[in-house]
Amino acid sequence: MSSSPVRRPASTFDIFNVYFERIYDPTMHVVFVFDGELDDEVLRKATKRLIASDPYLRSRFAETDGLPVWEEVPEELWERAFVLAPPGEDESRPLSEPPPPLDLRSGPQVRVGLYRRAGGDILVVTCHHGFCDAHGATVLARDLFATYRGIMENPDFRPVSRRPYDRSTDRVLALYSEEERERALAAEEPFVDRWRFPVERTGRGTPRIASRTLSSGRLGLIKAFGKPHGATVNDLLIVAFFLAFIKIRSDPADLGAPRSLLTSADLRRKHPGCPGRDLPMNFSVSYEVTLIAEEGERLEDLIDQVTAITARRKAGDLGLAPILFYEGIMAGGMPAMRAFFDEMIERYQKSGLKNPVFSNLGIFDPGDYLPVPGKNGTDLDLLDVRYLPCVCWPYGFLMIASTFRDRLTITTAYEEGPYSTAAMERFLEYVDEFLP
Repeated sequence: MSSSPVRRPASTFDIFNVYFERIYDPTMHVVFVFDGELDDEVLRKATKRLIASDPYLRSRFAETDGLPVWEEVPEELWERAFVLAPPGEDESRPLSEPPPPLDLRSGPQVRVGLYRRAGGDILVVTCHHGFCDAHGATVLARDLFATYRGIMENPDFRPVSRRPYDRSTDRVLALYSEEERERALAAEEPFVDRWRFPVERTGRGTPRIASRTLSSGRLGLIKAFGKPHGATVNDLLIVAFFLAFIKIRSDPADLGAPRSLLTSADLRRKHPGCPGRDLPMNFSVSYEVTLIAEEGERLEDLIDQVTAITARRKAGDLGLAPILFYEGIMAGGMPAMRAFFDEMIERYQKSGLKNPVFSNLGIFDPGDYLPVPGKNGTDLDLLDVRYLPCVCWPYGFLMIASTFRDRLTITTAYEEGPYSTAAMERFLEYVDEFLP
């Protein structure tokens, strides 16, 4: 008689990020481009041993008796977490066409894809936003390389096993009094969808990636431009994103009217003592930035507006209101959560409006991953590290930014057909043009 599988409750942030699958594909990928060959057999072992070390990583998302849980899956299913693509196979992947989605209801919660290429291997660490956010994905990648390196040095190496860890935001909520919580909720204005990226049609299409890497030296120019304004690189990217959106739409109604975008914040930076810094989990929130642009305005015309907004957010109770909002919905159980998404989707379908999203993932430090020995034992070099975001469906639109070795890359993932590839590439070109 087989025993019941081990189950652990899913956190509110996990549940909501799972159900966002109703409006986009929450699969995410971290891509590593090497100058030589990795040892695929060692990498396969490293993948399985990493999965074995984390009770949530070796689980699937399930709903049992109406309650969302992380349910451990049998070890024989871990094998599918490693995929080898030989030379000549999937040549468009992973840089122009994303790898396949990850099914978090089957488990495990990571897939490692090794793509053999003539100039060197491309390694992709894939996960689902229902399991972790972008930072959590980089934690997984770092742990994978540490395990791979350990096995290369000692074939019996295994990473330290994690005990079940707190995936909730309870420790953040504990930092605030009831009065502070009520004040934060009262002060938070609801998101208002005011515009959308131009689409060719609704429905589904072919997943694609569009990206643009700025020339060497541009990052220094961006920093120098922002310094007199007290602006960060992130502030300047928000303005360039906003202005490019105005330009790609070419709609006179956008001028002189409030237009909003969503941007993200990592609660680990706001609350460094809280869990999640070295764990693959969801610990990020979104907040709205509303601006008004007149005809012909440039970066310098809007940067002070954005800097004031982001500075005020950072100084306040960043993240508290979204946590309370989600927890308030989940207090009504899964029916209330599903009703929330039903209402959201109905609103999008009726209005055709969906504010765009921009997220700056910051700097990829090679030291977080290197050294990585190659198949012959010689250490490989990293030629590039970049992030492939969730694939958006109409009417959603997302652009991310990341930096590797002082080169800034902007990327969007979309479905060709509903969205025009030419329009996507033109949009990224506009963002580039608006930056110093």
